[in-house]
Amino acid sequence: MPTVILVRHGRSAANTSGTLAGRTPGVKLDETGLQQAEAVAQRLAELPLAAIVTSPLERCKQTAVAIARPHAELRPATDRRLTECGYGDWTGQKLTALMKDPLWSVVQQHPSAVTFPNGESMRAMQQRAVDAVRAHDAALAQSHGDDALWVAVSHGDVIKAIVADALAQHLDTFQRIVVDTASTTIITYTKTRPFLVRLNDSGSELASLVPKPATGKRTRKQSSDAVVGGR
Repeated sequence: MPTVILVRHGRSAANTSGTLAGRTPGVKLDETGLQQAEAVAQRLAELPLAAIVTSPLERCKQTAVAIARPHAELRPATDRRLTECGYGDWTGQKLTALMKDPLWSVVQQHPSAVTFPNGESMRAMQQRAVDAVRAHDAALAQSHGDDALWVAVSHGDVIKAIVADALAQHLDTFQRIVVDTASTTIITYTKTRPFLVRLNDSGSELASLVPKPATGKRTRKQSSDAVVGGR
């Protein structure tokens, strides 16, 4: 199956003010976030991307537009399943205030049990996001082949939840995963298992992701087997 490059949006004013932006409209990248978006776009510029899919929230769409700029043939598509978790009544509140809420400790230690007041459950967030990634993966395999590379621009908790699923970890462990703004997290899905290729990567080269052309009459077959003993 294709390889998805999960990109968290660049920094926003909500990130620096300690506010839980959630799905609040109009939250855009700050100056640093715009620079981060340009930097990740440059890292991805030489890759033969088959598609760019983004959360509908402005900070993600801004990041996706920057990534698409070097790829004249691509226009970011929006998928609501990649949107931020529905934090309900927590949306727009200061994190320092939310830390005093009894639900905070549950979010930290037992997120699979959490449904935000007048909002979404964290289990539902994970399920829709994983379903979205797998659906786009399957569609791109049909249209572009198993070597296709594509980008999904989303949010920290959403990407962490996708990673936890890829690692076959319970959602209750996902708070152990760190996903910084404008970082890349890369997963290759195969028929029997996903492989986590990169996690929270903000600086390494990405040229090694470009598929190697087949030589002679031999064609490269995608394998679900893990390498034993290293490469």
